[in-house]
Amino acid sequence: MFAGGLVVDVGCFARGAVLTGGVRLTGARMNGGLFMEGAKLVNPGRIALDAQSMVVEDTAEFSQGFSAFGTVRIRNARFTGIVSFSRAFLDSGDPARMALHASHMTADELLLWPEERIKGRVSLSYSRVSLVMDHPDIWPDELYLNGLVYETLRGGEFKDRLSWVSRDPEFHLQPFEQLATWYHSVGHDDLARKVQLAKLRARRRSLNPVGKGWNTLLDWTVGYGYRPWLAFAWFGVLLVAGTVVFSLDRPTPIKQPAEVPRFHALVYSLDLLIPIDTFGQQQAFDPSGWSRWVAYGLVAAGWVLATALIAGVTRVLRPN
Repeated sequence: MFAGGLVVDVGCFARGAVLTGGVRLTGARMNGGLFMEGAKLVNPGRIALDAQSMVVEDTAEFSQGFSAFGTVRIRNARFTGIVSFSRAFLDSGDPARMALHASHMTADELLLWPEERIKGRVSLSYSRVSLVMDHPDIWPDELYLNGLVYETLRGGEFKDRLSWVSRDPEFHLQPFEQLATWYHSVGHDDLARKVQLAKLRARRRSLNPVGKGWNTLLDWTVGYGYRPWLAFAWFGVLLVAGTVVFSLDRPTPIKQPAEVPRFHALVYSLDLLIPIDTFGQQQAFDPSGWSRWVAYGLVAAGWVLATALIAGVTRVLRPN
């Protein structure tokens, strides 16, 4: 059926229709809504519904048994109400093809909750939807969300949403940033921080070996600035280890006994970990043998922790 540019001044009803070979509604305008509940569109491996740049005032119902065997393309379409795929069936006929191509779309509400898992790819890239309602059970393996902007999400737990934004074969910052922004807007700042952490960990895969190493170090030490308490935890562990080592193998005084302060293993370890000589113990005692390597390790670890803490907390080295 070729109906590009069709204008319907009232509701367009195609409930229960069976159309084979594809439907073309490119640039059509439905001023009273589009109702295709129970319709069956058959064009497997090709385009079942081509509705690019279509304008629908009010509701667009591709629901209640609607089935499309082929691509549903509503790219750049505009809906002033609900776009519903509730209890529908979407099957592209080819896993490498789009089952639903809805990029650059505008809608008040997208109800993407078909009867079973979508077979084929789905693209919502660069669309603007006030409310997105979907569920993890229906998400395809490849889901393109780069540029999608929404105000509200419904369906799925936090861990599911992390999987949701990670289904694009290529890494993009924007889906993570948008999800973090939404969690922040609804008062879940802790979940927003976890999304930011997930974003930076996902980004690690695209870095060179040096970048991956530094990225991993920031993650382990300060959580990229979102978990600075990790640096203090590492500091405490190293401080305890140094105290035990230098209690067992006490360093030798560098100067005459009368000229050096009393040795304290804890204070000495603290002096090694802090990048500046704070308590005077580091300059007064010299470890020997195997404990010297422990001292070198504590000095290096102190500089690494300090650098990572500053870089993470101030977010100087963390990409936006």
